[in-house]
Amino acid sequence: MMDTEQKYGLSHWTLHNYYKKCATKPTPRIESFPEAYKLVRLPGQPHVSFQQFSGYITVDEKQHRSLFYYFVEAETNPASKPLVLWLNGGPGCSSVGAGAFVEHGPFRPTKGNNLVRNEYSWNKEANMLYLESPAGVGFSYSANQTFYSNVNDAMTGHYVPQLARLIIRSKVNFNLKGIAIGNPLLEFNTDFNAQDHYYWSHGLISDSTYQLLTSVCNNSKLMREAMTGTVSTACFGVYIKVEKELSGSVDLYDVTADVCLSSNQSQFKIFNQQLSRSRLHEYLSPQVYPQVLQPDSFKDQKRTKQVMGKVDVCLQEETTKYLNRKDVQMALHARLVGVTNWHICSAVLEYDKTNEEIPTIHVVQSLVKSGLTVLVYSGDQDSVIPFTGTRSLVNKLAKDLRLKPTVPYRAWFSGKQVGGWTQVYGPNLTFATIRGASHTAPTTQPKRSLLLFKAFLEKKPLPIV
Repeated sequence: MMDTEQKYGLSHWTLHNYYKKCATKPTPRIESFPEAYKLVRLPGQPHVSFQQFSGYITVDEKQHRSLFYYFVEAETNPASKPLVLWLNGGPGCSSVGAGAFVEHGPFRPTKGNNLVRNEYSWNKEANMLYLESPAGVGFSYSANQTFYSNVNDAMTGHYVPQLARLIIRSKVNFNLKGIAIGNPLLEFNTDFNAQDHYYWSHGLISDSTYQLLTSVCNNSKLMREAMTGTVSTACFGVYIKVEKELSGSVDLYDVTADVCLSSNQSQFKIFNQQLSRSRLHEYLSPQVYPQVLQPDSFKDQKRTKQVMGKVDVCLQEETTKYLNRKDVQMALHARLVGVTNWHICSAVLEYDKTNEEIPTIHVVQSLVKSGLTVLVYSGDQDSVIPFTGTRSLVNKLAKDLRLKPTVPYRAWFSGKQVGGWTQVYGPNLTFATIRGASHTAPTTQPKRSLLLFKAFLEKKPLPIV
């Protein structure tokens, strides 16, 4: 598993949402990267001994469509360590910005000026390849911009398992070893209805509102109506009540974290983040927003750097500022095509949102049957794709495959502290939570996430003590 022919794949949601998942490849020979794409040094970067490359992969010459990548060599013994392809979801969020700079890459921006080392970078265990996909995300582009209005896939909970299945079916000697998917959207009804109980059990909504969600209009029904543009009066009434109780000052991707109070605009973004939970803002007229949004109450907020423990909750804003610097873009061999600014999540792509209703749990089932190592993990503070829904789906999957637990449901440890809970089914299916982690688990629990990642690569059980 750890020879030079190993491959792994990861992706995230992130992104409820940033969404996360994994897929692997043989470790590349470093000399196979064009020398022109070698990244000498990023502005403000501390000295490192490993190599970095960044540039473009042309995927359609006729349409001038290219995907941007950032490759980080493993800190030690890169030739003997696996290659991990990281894909963020969203949909439409950057694997470079969200994955590398916000989650688990070697550096993190500070106030948009300098970079500091991430002591829990995942390139301690693997060669990391971050790919911005599809075109229209981050620095990736298509000269024919009609492509942006015809994107079919939605989230990495969908396209990572599908990509892995395609690789297996192709019969190409790709030597794919496994996939890991974090807080993934696997089954529409289960995942979105899990939000209802999560909100209530964490004190985010009242008993009466929870009763409305369970008897009048649950989250999956609300989402389905929103996607067809036919929101019923009953569902809209429930929606308004839920949104008012949730409060715009709570990050639904990490319900225990503080929020970044950087400006009025950022406060308004927090409210819009809530709306994006159900995507209703894409179907409701702007005249409806004032019923839910009241950003005037934040007029006197001043820009502050919010740090919760060692977690910088303004890291996303600092990453956006850093990657919009011209000297940084030049160092990365990156360029903006058809847009004036780099965004952590694309504002130009239009997705067929009904694809979210297509379950991919059966695709994951086929991967487990093929012998691929599959890890499904959840940050337990994410309310967008709650771990409870994911856990029930994985448990049902194991029963359908008649896989008996080889490791019973138990706590796993990071040092002397509980890192989360896990259960292993058969030889190659693992479910795990990361205690205290958000939708983007490595951002808020970097040490625990790295330990989980290492266990996945080495196909070893998570530590009991």
